[in-house]
Amino acid sequence: MAVTGAWEQALKPEFGKPYYAALYRKVLEEYRTQTVYPPGKDIFNAFNFTPLEKVKAVILGQDPYHEPGQANGLCFSVHPGVRIPPSLVNIFAELHDDLGFPVPDNGDLTKWAGEGVLLLNTVLTVRAHAANSHRNIGWEEFTDAAIRVLAGLDRPLVFILWGSAARKKKSMITNPRHFIIESAHPSPLSAYNGFFGSRPFSRCNEYLKSEGIEPIDWRIPDLGRG
Repeated sequence: MAVTGAWEQALKPEFGKPYYAALYRKVLEEYRTQTVYPPGKDIFNAFNFTPLEKVKAVILGQDPYHEPGQANGLCFSVHPGVRIPPSLVNIFAELHDDLGFPVPDNGDLTKWAGEGVLLLNTVLTVRAHAANSHRNIGWEEFTDAAIRVLAGLDRPLVFILWGSAARKKKSMITNPRHFIIESAHPSPLSAYNGFFGSRPFSRCNEYLKSEGIEPIDWRIPDLGRG
């Protein structure tokens, strides 16, 4: 598990801090003694699939899916062929209502990552069947550092903050060139409290276009299986 490219250089100071050494030891021990998701090679996919210099937008999640075969290192995303989780069902419903794109037959958001959307969970690992089980072991400090790196970039960026945990990061984003879109979480428990109808995808693209930046193609291609 390693962060590569410009992200590695930007986050290098974190790797030498005591909290990160403790986090590293804890995560290794968890993978050795427990069933943990995502697979170790996928922990840093959010950074490695969306290089720092290519980030146009950021979506913040909480922690990885905790059932077998789901987590792939990108927030809200699942491996091809895996049943689409309820929050992602709602995200796709809003995408359809917002931009008119058909609801895809899979939940693999790798395409978004390639389009410049950083799909970052605030906690990057989880024990099987135990949501939030790796909370407060150090991941939050690490991902906060990543958010600070982004917040320090003096170029247009869009931060999409869904739910209270993500919205708490708003105070870290102070550059007027950074556009914040916030709403309720897409979870079935809260989606009707402001997520539906929030039009995050079109609003993100309108801002990027206003700054002369190529908009994001939010379409997810169908796998066409079955």
